[in-house]
Amino acid sequence: MTSRTIVIAGSSGFLGQHLTAELVGRGHAVVSLVRRPTSAPDESSWDPYAGVYAPAVIEGADVVVNLAGAPTAGNPHSSRWARELRESRVTTTRVLAEAIAASERRPVFLAGNGISWYGDHGQELLTEESDSRGDSLLTDVTREWQAAADPAAEAGARVCILRTAPVMDRRAAPLKQLRLLFKAGLGAKLGDGRQRMAMISLRDWVGGVAHLVDDDAVSGPVNLCSPQTPTNAEFTEALARALHRKAFLPAPRFAIELGGGQMAPEVLGSLNVRPAVLEAAGYTFRDRTVDEIVRTGLS
Repeated sequence: MTSRTIVIAGSSGFLGQHLTAELVGRGHAVVSLVRRPTSAPDESSWDPYAGVYAPAVIEGADVVVNLAGAPTAGNPHSSRWARELRESRVTTTRVLAEAIAASERRPVFLAGNGISWYGDHGQELLTEESDSRGDSLLTDVTREWQAAADPAAEAGARVCILRTAPVMDRRAAPLKQLRLLFKAGLGAKLGDGRQRMAMISLRDWVGGVAHLVDDDAVSGPVNLCSPQTPTNAEFTEALARALHRKAFLPAPRFAIELGGGQMAPEVLGSLNVRPAVLEAAGYTFRDRTVDEIVRTGLS
C-alpha cells in the first residue's frame, strides 16, 4: 500500500477522529485543518469563511477530505440552525474545491455529503444512478453541498461525493440518544414504520472511506450505507431486542411532523439505498444487516 498525505477538514469531529486513526494506522500521513493558530506539523490553520488556507498544504496533499459542518442535531424550528447547517457545509466544500482547482497537483477530493440527497422514494431501490426528489431541508442542503465540489471535478481532480447514511454508534447521534430512549422504555416506531431507514456501522463507514482513499478508479457519488436497508419498524424491533426492552407503541405521524419541524421529512421519508459503487469497487461490508449494525453499534 502506497503511503499518502491526506488533508482532513473536520478531523476533530466523531467521524473525523476515527477516520484519522484508521488512515494513520494504514501508514498514511494526516494533516488536520484547524480553525486556530497552530505550529504542529500535523495541523494547518484555515478560515473557510474568509477563504484563508495554506496553498502549500493543498499542493502537498494526495487526498483532501472534507467532513466539516455544523451538527445536524439542533432546533429544527430555528432558521439560524438551518442557515448554519447549510453554510458550514457548502462554504467549506467550495473553498476546498476551489483550492484543489487552483493547485498544480489537483489532489483527490473526498467531499462529505448525505444520503438525504435522494429525497423520499418510497420503497424504490436506489443506487448512485438514482435521481434526487423533493424539497425537504436536508435534500436541498445536500444538493447545494454537492454542487460546491464542482470546481475540483471541472479542474480534472478525482472527486468522490460521500453520500453518508446515519452512522450507528452508541457514542454519537442518533444511536446515542435512541439507546437512552429505548432503555427508558420509550422506544417506538415512527409513524407506520414502513419507511426504509438507511444506515451504516461506524467501522464500515471508516472502512469505506479508507477504501476510496486507496482506490484510484472510483469517482462520483458513493453511497455509504449498509447493503440491506431495514424499515423503521425492523430497526425499532432490532434495537429493542438488543436492549431487552419492548417497543410496541408507534409515535404518531402528526406528532412527528409537529415536533420535528424541518427535520420531520427525514424520519418519515423512505430511502431504500444500496452501496452499489463501493460493492463494485470490491469493498467487503462487515455489517450488512440491521441486527449486525445494531450489535456492532452498541458494543
